[in-house]
Amino acid sequence: MELINGIIKNPNVEPEDIINYIGKRITVHGSIYKIRKMSGFAFVLLRTKRTVIQCIYSEEFSNFKLDMLKEESCVILTADVIKEERSRTGWELRMIDVEIISEPVAESPIVINNKEVNTSLENLLDYRPITLRNQKERAIFKLQEGICNGFRKFLLEQKFTEIHSPKIVFAGAEGGANIFHLNYFNKDAYLTQSPQFYKQMMVGVFERVFEIGPVFRAEKHDTSRHLNEYTSVDFEMGYIESFKDIMQMETMMLKHTLAELKENYSYELELLNVKLPDITAIPSIRFKEAKELISREYKREIRDFDDFEPEEEKLLYEIIKKETGSEFVFVTHYPSKKRPFYTMDDKTNPDETLSFDLLFRGLEITTGGQRIHDYNEQIQKMRQRNMNIVLFESYLMIHKYGMPPHGGLGMGLERFTSKLLNQDNVRFSTLFPRDINRLTP
Repeated sequence: MELINGIIKNPNVEPEDIINYIGKRITVHGSIYKIRKMSGFAFVLLRTKRTVIQCIYSEEFSNFKLDMLKEESCVILTADVIKEERSRTGWELRMIDVEIISEPVAESPIVINNKEVNTSLENLLDYRPITLRNQKERAIFKLQEGICNGFRKFLLEQKFTEIHSPKIVFAGAEGGANIFHLNYFNKDAYLTQSPQFYKQMMVGVFERVFEIGPVFRAEKHDTSRHLNEYTSVDFEMGYIESFKDIMQMETMMLKHTLAELKENYSYELELLNVKLPDITAIPSIRFKEAKELISREYKREIRDFDDFEPEEEKLLYEIIKKETGSEFVFVTHYPSKKRPFYTMDDKTNPDETLSFDLLFRGLEITTGGQRIHDYNEQIQKMRQRNMNIVLFESYLMIHKYGMPPHGGLGMGLERFTSKLLNQDNVRFSTLFPRDINRLTP
């Protein structure tokens, strides 16, 4: 009988530890990323889990033939670590021997080992399992890991509890037609549009909760900013005094996250040439005032008095950036008719809500606000919208049996990542995009 004791023995040196082995012989594993033949020697680039390491092949010291190596072969290299002050790392690897673990059986349909994958977005996504091996392409999602790490660390420090809500639900939190219907054992069910109901329920349990998970929207949009499945960063907090408490919390969360990226993801930031925005404070403007400001500054007629057009978001960003230097702006007090039924109306003006969007570099990345916590008030608003209250009995339990004033937000992870990298399409920051045209890979 073999006993598994949980002790992991890795005979190969981790790439980040190589600097500690100068003057020694090591083994290191990875994939052959690129071979550059020179006169009498060759540079062999080894792709490891995070970085690409430059190795030197020469018949002087290498005990194998260079033609043994194929790009994308998985290998274990035996190499001498030599001090090299001209190198960015301070060392170089001289290849002594190689053990080939596996080899590709076909040539890559697309070139992935240049600085950029020089192809169309369609090809980039069609061959996603391969194109993600490009150094810069995969760095996007390492950086996205850092964003999630930053959010999670901050929220845990603020005494939030991480939850995992169901993705198959009895009703849509947002309502409307943009919801995926399922046959759930001969019952009607849906893919969740948001964890909204569940995070509100859990405020009654833990007071502060958050979740990072997928949500689904059956919107037939084919634009650079829309996805049918995306990752939502949600938090909800109780015992608030104002919906501005939520805006303050998000501002702190973003500050903390950008600091996390700067401290622990400098490799990816440099590789992708990312300029992190500076956040000291985020300006806030009411929705109506923002619409009037854009109209006045750009002599544009206001066509939609209830929501922003994408172009208006960009124009507002230009104004705010010029006046304040901020690349973020909160827009508050959206019209009640454009916000979900659980959003609290402003007591001084019931046509407006105690809600907000956060725009970043001209794109809405967050929607949030204060929720209705009073049972009678919630029932009244649902009746005003001719909603079937019976369908929401399990949700309305929280109101019936007592809830504190609370509110929260949802942020699109892919949108935030995309704008951080100044991309023109959110699909570049989506691992395997799902839109109206794409279900594979």
